[in-house]
Amino acid sequence: MSFDARAAKLLPAGQHFTISECPGLRFEATATKRSWIYRYKSPVDGKMKQTKIGEWPVVSFAAATVAWEKLRLARAEGADPSAKKRAERGEKRAAAAAERERAAMEVVTVADVCDNYLVKYIEKNRSEKGAAEVRRMFETMLGQTGEVRAADVTRSVAFDLIESFGHIPVQAAKLRAEIGAAWDYALDSGRLPESVPNWWRLIMRGKLRSKGRMIQGAAAGVVKRVLSEAELAKLIPWLPNFSRIVEDALTLYLWTCARGSEIMAMHAGEISEESDGLWWTVPKDKTKNSWREHATDFRVPLLGRAERIVRRRLEVAEGGYLFPSKHCASGHVEQKNVASQVWLHMPYSKTRPEYDRPRLPVDRWAPHDLRRSSRTLLAALGCPDEVGEAILGHMKQGITGVYNRHAYDKERREWLARLDPHLERLAES
Repeated sequence: MSFDARAAKLLPAGQHFTISECPGLRFEATATKRSWIYRYKSPVDGKMKQTKIGEWPVVSFAAATVAWEKLRLARAEGADPSAKKRAERGEKRAAAAAERERAAMEVVTVADVCDNYLVKYIEKNRSEKGAAEVRRMFETMLGQTGEVRAADVTRSVAFDLIESFGHIPVQAAKLRAEIGAAWDYALDSGRLPESVPNWWRLIMRGKLRSKGRMIQGAAAGVVKRVLSEAELAKLIPWLPNFSRIVEDALTLYLWTCARGSEIMAMHAGEISEESDGLWWTVPKDKTKNSWREHATDFRVPLLGRAERIVRRRLEVAEGGYLFPSKHCASGHVEQKNVASQVWLHMPYSKTRPEYDRPRLPVDRWAPHDLRRSSRTLLAALGCPDEVGEAILGHMKQGITGVYNRHAYDKERREWLARLDPHLERLAES
């Protein structure tokens, strides 16, 4: 039939009519619209398809026939009109999305990149303590650089920020590494254009090295401190001058070779009486190796003074931490609290000058040095390296770590049992 405007207006919803002089052109009605449709057999796959020309009366009959003619000629030339239209719509959507992304990138700052990395990656993949440290660095060290558009960061901008912390090279290196990782994460996730370089990975490589501890205004160097037997002979009898908590913690460093963070978080639920004696089993999640795939719980046999300390503390632990604290968010005394007490008693410490306290007979050491000192004593006693490393809780490296899954529990107890009387002889000498 030919087009009749009155018939088109009265056409019921769900009905249609065709235009005889325009094969494939039809007029369709819905509850709210009346549209021009071109139906055809696709020259590509032979299937019946259709494409919308427009809505009447915005698109008149005359305009619809002109559009129909163009679509018919395109089909005659082998093109599929509906496929072409879909492709054009897809291109428009992609262009719009790209424009939105470009506009969003225009306002992404250095702080935005770091915050996204912190929330999306760090807080999901690191311990609470580790994530808190990264958060602290970003909040306190980015300064005005955090407000700079990420796409505008030049080599000099990155250099100036990291160089401003050159007086604390270890912290500067950590900041550089974390921002570099944040940049990689933003590039991988598409929050930054691929054309934006990661200057944080390129600047100051090899130039941020620790000068060691500063003592009385002078660098003490980066040499790892090991207390000699003569020094331990002076120190061990002196330990009761500390508070009972600090004395016990430092004693456990020596008698177990465990890490300070593990000692201070010791929990009654981790202590067990077994056939060969008392054991302390540190859950993998509380160890330094928690992120490693093949890591296991850290097993520590408790002998001599270590056993006596743990049994005494178990009696008052009430099923909780053996070094409890109401003032620490963790619920237990922190490793840094012990370190600060050691510093307070050093001969050269000027902290709290009004506080009269006994001074240590051995200086220039930190709690972690006791762990290193006992490991050295084990080596001097003839302890095999693989056993000594197991006692420290170090994982075996490379292919050895993959295939050698021996737990070394028996050997741990054997060699710590040899270390105990040796330390006692030093304390009595």
